[in-house]
Amino acid sequence: MDTIRQADAAAFEPGRADGANAVIEQSGMRIGNDRRRGRASGINPTGRYEPVSRHVFDDGWNTLEDLPPFKTDVQIEQPRKIITKNDSPDIAFDRSINPYRGCEHGCVYCFARPTHSYMGLSAGLDFESRLFAKPDAARLLEKELARPGYAAQTIAIGTNTDPYQPVEKQWRIMRGLLEVLEARAHPVAIVTKSALVRRDIDILSRMAERGLAKVALSVTTLDRKLSRTMEPRAATPTRRLETMRMLADAGIPVSVMAAPIIPGLNDHEVERILDSARAAGAREAGFIILRLPLEVSSIFKEWLLRHYPDRYRHVMSLLRSMRGGKDYDAEFGKRMRGSGPYAWQIGRRFEIAARRLGLNTERRKLRTDLFSPAEQSARQLSLL
Repeated sequence: MDTIRQADAAAFEPGRADGANAVIEQSGMRIGNDRRRGRASGINPTGRYEPVSRHVFDDGWNTLEDLPPFKTDVQIEQPRKIITKNDSPDIAFDRSINPYRGCEHGCVYCFARPTHSYMGLSAGLDFESRLFAKPDAARLLEKELARPGYAAQTIAIGTNTDPYQPVEKQWRIMRGLLEVLEARAHPVAIVTKSALVRRDIDILSRMAERGLAKVALSVTTLDRKLSRTMEPRAATPTRRLETMRMLADAGIPVSVMAAPIIPGLNDHEVERILDSARAAGAREAGFIILRLPLEVSSIFKEWLLRHYPDRYRHVMSLLRSMRGGKDYDAEFGKRMRGSGPYAWQIGRRFEIAARRLGLNTERRKLRTDLFSPAEQSARQLSLL
């Protein structure tokens, strides 16, 4: 996967009309357009824990024509627990739920891509097409909330992969989780870039009325063409703004996440995104600078070379100026905001725009005092 970085300069040699092709041909990982139609990633690199690396190439016998396109496949995962705890000092929650592993939205920049390596799969096209669903999530949640001594704090859903990705229409796992959370009066904060969240407005509005729910919509760009290229199976920017309006009209607190901000590509849209979100009913806002951990770096750079070869050097130069000269800096406090003059400028622009629009004047804190654990009959009986 270092091949892409090593070939950065070669991709821009005079006479090279297609730098992306040059890089991917050298890496041996190129996937044809017909096989990845509707997907963001152009490569499917072997997972970092695998003992061997597999590369697709044409051996002259036209065998690549026989390979099927990448279709969405969902397998069932049966975890023992559904609530994940964390102690990261730079995020506002200590527990979360991920109804799915992998995400069909296929956002090329998704920082969760490397988690697919834990399953022996690729962070590239496998992450977008080979998904894992957790149909027992609601039952497990009910069980965990009933444990003696459980103390309610806001559960975040959608922080890793989107709980309202397209397969949720069929599996309805998120709907089941919300039914449990409503029954137990447990607070929940949701992050999504899908219009499917509208389906659950009935539950969310009832919870919001009691101070138990809020929703953040992630808006990366208002440019429909860029959005289609970068996050091909997510809702269009217009539908996300419409969804904000519908949620706000139903009394559900709405936030906007301008994320990720990609220098030289969408950073000029910060003010417009906040303006549009405020008009749609958002009252809080946040932002995150592009993160490129592990395999995400090569996947994003391949995409950038393929779609915006003329901006490649500029984008990567600005990004590295915010990451201490590297593609990514995982240090707490810096990983989401970056450092250096350009990162400072983006932060100040965001703050000025948010202040002008009256965003973040009051942070909505969800209630935890209403939590009601499961009835005694639903708990495991004591031996004594």
